[in-house]
Amino acid sequence: MQKLKKANLYRSELISISGKLVERYNRCLVKLGFIETKLTSFSIDGIGWSPEIASEKEEVFYLNNGESNSHAIIITPLQKGLPIYNPFHSFDKELMKLVFRTHYKIIKNITRDSAICVDFDQNIDVFYEPLDVLKYQDVTISFRLIDDLEKAKTEQLQLIETFNKDNNFIDENLHQQILASAKKYGDLRERDIYIEPIIFTTDSFFTAAFGGVYLLRNFISPILIFKEKEAYQEAIKDTMRDVLIFHIAQPELMTQLKDHIIVECNLTKEVTSKRYNRIKNFIFSEYLKETRHAIKDILTDKMLFKSYLNRIDLKQRKKVMSVERYLEKKQSNKDLKIMDIVDEEFYFSLHQPHSSLRANHQDLIWHLLVNIAPKDVLFLYWYDKEQFYKMFENLEESTQDWVIETLKSGF
Repeated sequence: MQKLKKANLYRSELISISGKLVERYNRCLVKLGFIETKLTSFSIDGIGWSPEIASEKEEVFYLNNGESNSHAIIITPLQKGLPIYNPFHSFDKELMKLVFRTHYKIIKNITRDSAICVDFDQNIDVFYEPLDVLKYQDVTISFRLIDDLEKAKTEQLQLIETFNKDNNFIDENLHQQILASAKKYGDLRERDIYIEPIIFTTDSFFTAAFGGVYLLRNFISPILIFKEKEAYQEAIKDTMRDVLIFHIAQPELMTQLKDHIIVECNLTKEVTSKRYNRIKNFIFSEYLKETRHAIKDILTDKMLFKSYLNRIDLKQRKKVMSVERYLEKKQSNKDLKIMDIVDEEFYFSLHQPHSSLRANHQDLIWHLLVNIAPKDVLFLYWYDKEQFYKMFENLEESTQDWVIETLKSGF
């Protein structure tokens, strides 16, 4: 990952946490029912997730109490607007936007000397079976402070009320109680520390529960798409619910998505795009072994590209050039079927969300498409960074250089 870090492409917007903030973070972990970190410094993203702590705990989603109960930690207002690098739900970014948009002033006030534990409660205590994800509807976002400041404020106000009654102002014991409270918590009388819960209504979304599930709503029947075969096989045993269920690797899935006007593909238009060239180059790179030239140079130099294209196996060559071959043959044979010529994975990778979808739905479908056919390195980086990082690590070094150059030119 050093190449990505040097190019400022690897979790570049995390903020560093050290000193007293580490103590506050640990108190949040304990309050949420987790074990403290032993790290003295680390970095966090917009939801309070730390890659260093995830590595320490050997648990990516360490802020979850089971798959149905996720949390966030807010220890600084600087988290506002930060990316969420490893979201458990596709709507986590929207949740945090809503939190900061609604309560930014109070958050800024509280995090001067405290921290906030955030609960995302969808009224599901635990998942028992894959189709439980259909229960997702409203998420109640509630807040708890590590110092129980709300309780401390109530007690402080009661002490002051007692102080102002009769002759209680001469009670030295009462003086000491008020001073002790002020010393520990500060003057809370006029401080706004109560954060109202927020309701967020879910729509179509992705969740990492059960190995990864997409739930597409607002259609004739809900569509569930599973990334894990085992969860999919468990889900299809349920014949009582009116829902379409697919595994992400099923070829029939793309047909259904097109029939439901969720995705579209115009090959004639796509073949002239930069995206097409990215995908074709990446597919070609997978067949380049023991080359005399750097793969980065082969993919960017037309003469070298043609030279090595003629050196690879004929079957591989047909796959790399399958789209152009199909469009050429289609001119003389109108009955020619796409799947007779175009490689399936190549074809699927050229699909895009239907233009009629709302922006947030388009983002979700892009996330789905780059997981169905992860061949566009730029869109994989944009829509599923963790998958991109895993893919990048396994690439040949010169191919990594081409990917970095491609990403930087795509911004």
